[in-house]
Amino acid sequence: MHFNRRQFISGVGALAVSASSAKATMPQRPPNIIFILADDLGCSDISLLGRTEYSTPHIDSIGTDGVILPEGYANSSVCSPTRFALATGRYQYRLRGGLEEPIGAEPEPVGLPPEHPTIASFFREAGYRTGLIGKWHMGSLPDYGPTLSGYESFFGVRLGYADYFNHSDQIDRSGGSALYEGQQIIERHGYLTDLLSDRAATDIAAAARDQVPLFMSLHYTAPHWPWEGPEDEEAARHIRYLLHHDGGSEETFANMVRSLDSGVGRVLDAIDRAGQAHNTIVVFTSDNGGERFSYTWPFVGMKGDLLEGGIRVPLLIRWPGRIAPGSVSQQTAMSMDFLPTLLSAAGVTPNLRYHTDGIDILPQITGVAEPVDRRLYWRHKANDQKAIRFGRWKWMSINGHEYLFDLSRDRQERANLAEHQPELFAELKADWENWNATMLRYPDDSFSYSLNGAGQIAEFD
Repeated sequence: MHFNRRQFISGVGALAVSASSAKATMPQRPPNIIFILADDLGCSDISLLGRTEYSTPHIDSIGTDGVILPEGYANSSVCSPTRFALATGRYQYRLRGGLEEPIGAEPEPVGLPPEHPTIASFFREAGYRTGLIGKWHMGSLPDYGPTLSGYESFFGVRLGYADYFNHSDQIDRSGGSALYEGQQIIERHGYLTDLLSDRAATDIAAAARDQVPLFMSLHYTAPHWPWEGPEDEEAARHIRYLLHHDGGSEETFANMVRSLDSGVGRVLDAIDRAGQAHNTIVVFTSDNGGERFSYTWPFVGMKGDLLEGGIRVPLLIRWPGRIAPGSVSQQTAMSMDFLPTLLSAAGVTPNLRYHTDGIDILPQITGVAEPVDRRLYWRHKANDQKAIRFGRWKWMSINGHEYLFDLSRDRQERANLAEHQPELFAELKADWENWNATMLRYPDDSFSYSLNGAGQIAEFD
């Protein structure tokens, strides 16, 4: 992935942060955490990481003022499974709801079990004010929802999409608003991205005024379809189906991302106005690779693929005083790493009743430790896709066709080295199979199970 190094000049003198200096600048109050998740934003869809058709200065600033992780991955190539991993710090395949790729429209009898601890519940137990603004997509009321899984407040939509103007979540645009305040549907006029940004700014100011630490999940729906820019309200009235394959354009996509960037700018301004910039961790990433109008160069593939373009995502983290501006970390990271990492950053030691698959990458992003080697695993039911990443190597299987790629030399995954590295090929394949044996099977397999209170497999039949 290519970077405009001129954007890092201001941080050249601060690229090394020692353990002692990091400890010395540790804030006395717990840090606020603003976790910003875009929807279907490709790994190169911001100008800092390669997009040239438009500019995203506010999103870019999170990276130039902090650290970029070019080896950042989503846990899945579609949205709701990644959200399960983000919420739990675990591979989504350990939970029944995480096997849906993605969870469909209601009524859907699966979701994130309220009894399962989450990143929000851990922060809430630690005295944080917790709120989800934006997209939930981990199960339907009355059994599942953000306020049942650790969030004190919720302002947003529950399904995987919504019209940006009338806020309907019906695929045929029928029905009224599906915008929620807590567990109640509300009516609001405005472009959805703007409504989410404005609410985030309001909640940041309120937490600062009340002098309480804030954990905010700001999960935008942009730039997920329907393809509606902020000036397209009249045109949106003529869209018959939200999943409109006959709609959209590069210009519309650009306008949606510009609106997203503008909203992030208002959020960052709210942090500054509240006097909390030096005590706030800001994360920006996406739930999966890009779709249709996205830019994923130098990778191939898109949303729904386990090729790099389907799972690589932009990953930027800012924490003034702890993360040196202009940093780049080569640590491989995944959505499920944020639970242990952010809890560690806040000094929170949760009472974990289950195994965490994610790792704490705080030492790597603060520059006090070198990247650690690890193995990352994926599977995706569509086209029977399987993948494992280890160092520069990636083993992959698509519809029974198997590959071994050297990503350090072949980022487009063109040269299959399976016959040149037979031992490594066999090792990685066997490792994936061993890992997969510890995960739940997909629902239509001949398999039944029951779950204990922590969401783990309790017994097999």
